[in-house]
Amino acid sequence: MDDSRIIKTEYSEVMQKSFIDYAMSVIIARALPDVRDGLKPVQRRTLYDMYELGIRYDRPYRKSARIVGDTMGKYHPHGDSSIYDALVVMTQEFKKGMPLVDGHGNFGNIEGDGAAAMRYTEARLEKITQEAFLADLDKDVVDFVPNFDENEKEPSVLPVKIPNLLVNGSEGIAVGMATSIPPHNLGEVIDAAKAYMKDPNITTRELMRYVKGPDFPTGGIVINKDDLLGIYETGTGKIKVRGKVETEKAKGGKTNLVITEIPYPMIGANISKFLSDVAALAESKKTQDIVDISNQSSKEGIRIVIELRKDADVENFKNMLYKKTRLEDTFGVNMLAIADGRPETMGLKQIIKASVDFQFEVTTRKYRTMLAKERERKEIQEGLIKACNVIDLIIEILRGSKDRAMAKACLVEGTTQGIHFKSKESKIMAEQLRFTEKQANAILEMRLYKLIGLEIEALIKEHEETMANIYRYEDILDRRDSMAQVIINELDAIKKEYGRPRRTVVENGEEAVYEEKKIEEMEVMCLMDRFGYVKTVDMPTYERNREAADAENKYAFPCKNTGRICIFTNTGQLHTIKVSDLPFGKFRDKGIPVDNVSNYSAEKEQIVFAASQTHLNLYRLIFATKQAMLKIVDGGEFDVAKRTVAATKLAEGDEVVSVVLMEGQKNIVLQTGEGYFLRFAVEEIPEKKKGAIGVRGMKLGPKDWVENVYYTMDSVGKAIEYKGKTVELNKLKAGKRDGKGVKIRV
Repeated sequence: MDDSRIIKTEYSEVMQKSFIDYAMSVIIARALPDVRDGLKPVQRRTLYDMYELGIRYDRPYRKSARIVGDTMGKYHPHGDSSIYDALVVMTQEFKKGMPLVDGHGNFGNIEGDGAAAMRYTEARLEKITQEAFLADLDKDVVDFVPNFDENEKEPSVLPVKIPNLLVNGSEGIAVGMATSIPPHNLGEVIDAAKAYMKDPNITTRELMRYVKGPDFPTGGIVINKDDLLGIYETGTGKIKVRGKVETEKAKGGKTNLVITEIPYPMIGANISKFLSDVAALAESKKTQDIVDISNQSSKEGIRIVIELRKDADVENFKNMLYKKTRLEDTFGVNMLAIADGRPETMGLKQIIKASVDFQFEVTTRKYRTMLAKERERKEIQEGLIKACNVIDLIIEILRGSKDRAMAKACLVEGTTQGIHFKSKESKIMAEQLRFTEKQANAILEMRLYKLIGLEIEALIKEHEETMANIYRYEDILDRRDSMAQVIINELDAIKKEYGRPRRTVVENGEEAVYEEKKIEEMEVMCLMDRFGYVKTVDMPTYERNREAADAENKYAFPCKNTGRICIFTNTGQLHTIKVSDLPFGKFRDKGIPVDNVSNYSAEKEQIVFAASQTHLNLYRLIFATKQAMLKIVDGGEFDVAKRTVAATKLAEGDEVVSVVLMEGQKNIVLQTGEGYFLRFAVEEIPEKKKGAIGVRGMKLGPKDWVENVYYTMDSVGKAIEYKGKTVELNKLKAGKRDGKGVKIRV
C-alpha cells in the first residue's frame, strides 16, 4: 500500500470529533423538538407520512404497522419501535394536552399498561392535526429536504398554526442535555400568542395573565404559583403538583378519602407504586387510620378510594399522603428546544415569539404562492375576456392557420404570414394582436361552450373575484397588521373549535404539615432466628415463653420500641434498623426478613452479632477477624442514624468472625481451622477506633485461619467440643497475644 495515502490522525481528535458528531445528531435529529412546530423528527415524519397516505380524520383507520413501515422505509430509518412508540404517545390523551393521532384499539392506559402490538392497532389523523398541522403543505409554506436516501422529499418543519411546543409539551433525553416541557391549555396559549402579536414588548408577567401555568391532562393542583414567573422567565425550575383529594361519607360513620386526579408525574407504573406505598404505611404502623384501599379507576377517570377509621384525623392523614407518597410530586421544567438549528433553553415569551415569527413566515410564503397563482389566473382571464370581444377574428385566424404554431404566433406576435384571411381588415386587426404566451395557450385550449353568454358573465365575475383576491393578498403581504389579523382569525377559529376548559388548578398551596403520632415508649424484646427473620414482642410475652424464645432464636435482647437495633456482618458492615419498622405481635408470628427492613443482603453477607443500639452505648465491643486481627471499640461509636456504615476496617480477603460485648471476660481463646488454640488475657487487646484494622492476635500458618473465638472467666471453667474431643479452655496453657498457640491432637 502507498504510505502517502494513509492519513495519520491523533486518536483523541478522532474520538472527540466522532463523539461531537454523534451528540449533535442525537440533539438535532432525534431527541429534541423544534420550537417552531413543537415536534421531534420522528413525530413530524410519522404525521407527514399519514398525511401522504391519505389517512385523514374523515377516512377509515389504517393498521399502525402500515404507518410504521411506510414511515421507516421513506423517512425515519431508526427502527420500528421508536416510530410506533411516538405514534402511541401521540394518541394518549392522558400524556398529551391535545392528542394528534386518533387511535383505534389498545393504545395503553394511564396505569402504565403498554399498547398492543402495531399489527393489532389502527390509527388516523385527528381533525386538528390535519387542519392546524398539515394544512397548506401544497402552498410552498415550508422547505422540503431530501430524505435519508434522497428518493423522497420531506418537510423540514410542519406549518403548525399554534404554539404546539407549549400546548403538548415535550420530554426527551439527548446527549449532555434533556428537555422537559409541561403541557398547557390550548386556549390560554392562543390568547398569549395574540397578546404578543398586538404588543411585541409584552413582559412574561403580562403573558401570564393568559397562560396561568401548566395544564396537565391528568388535572391535579399546582401549589407553587409564586414560583411560576421565575420558571417561565428562565425556562427552568420545579413545579410542585398535588393530586385532587375529596372526602366521602361511608357506612358506620367512616370517611372515605377519594383521589380523583393524580399528579402528572404519577402516570404509568407510579400509580401502583403509590398504592403499595400507602399499603406500606399501614404495614409499618406509620398510620393505623387505614381500613382498606382500592383502585376503582376506569375509562371514566381516576378513582382511588382509601377507607379510613371512624376516628381518623382526615386532614392530618391527607397531609401524610402528601409527605410520604407521590400524591405530591415535582415536575422538573427545562424548556430546551431546537431554535435556528441549535439547542436553546427558552422562557415563555421566547417560545411564543418563535412560534409567532414562524406563523408570519409561513403566512408570508402561503400568500406569496396564492398571489402568484391569482396573478396567473388574472392574466389568463383577461386574455379570454379580450378574446371573447374579438372571437370572430380569432376563429378566422384558427380556420386560416395550417397548424397550432402558426395560430399561436399570430396571437402572440401578430404574425399573419401563411394565414388565409377573408378580408384585408381582418389581417390588419390580426397583426395588432399581442396576447401573452399563457393567454394564447388558454385561447387555443378554450372550448366552444365558453362562448355562451352566461359563461362569459361567469368569466367576468370570476375575474372580479380574482382582482379582489389580488388586492387582499397584496394588502396582507404589504401590511403586518393585516397579516396579524389573518393569523389571529385562524387562531380564534382553532380556539373556538378545539379549546377546552382548564383541568389543572394553579394556586399557592400551604405546605403539608404532618404530625406523626407519638408512639408510647416501651421496652420490647427483639427476637431474631438463624434464618434472619426478626420481630418484637412485649416483655410479659417473652417472660412467659423465655425458654422457647432463647432456644428458637439466635439473638434475643431487650430494646426500646422507639430506638434502633444494630446488625454487624462478616463483611465489616453495620446495618441499623428502626424498631418501629419491625412487626410487633404474638410470640408465634413468623416475623419479617432482615433484608426487607434494612440494606442487609443475605446473599452477600452473614450476621455475626445483633444488639440494641441503646445497649451498645453502655459497653465496649471486641472484634475478631479471620486473619486474627483484634481490637476493642467503644460502643458509642455505633450510635449512628445512617442505615449502613462501616463497623470496622478489614484487610483484603479478611472478614469478621466474632463481635461480642465486654461483660467481664478475662481470657480470649482463638481457635484456628487447623486445630491451634491460643489463650491469652483480654487486657492485651488494645482499644481502637472503628476505622482501625486492629492488632494481630495470633500467628497463623500459611493456609490457616481463625475459625472460632471463645471467652472465659478465671473463676468459671468452660469446656467445648472440638472434633469429638472435649477441650477445657481454662486448662489450656496461658500464652501471650501474637503467639502460635498449641495444637489439639484428635
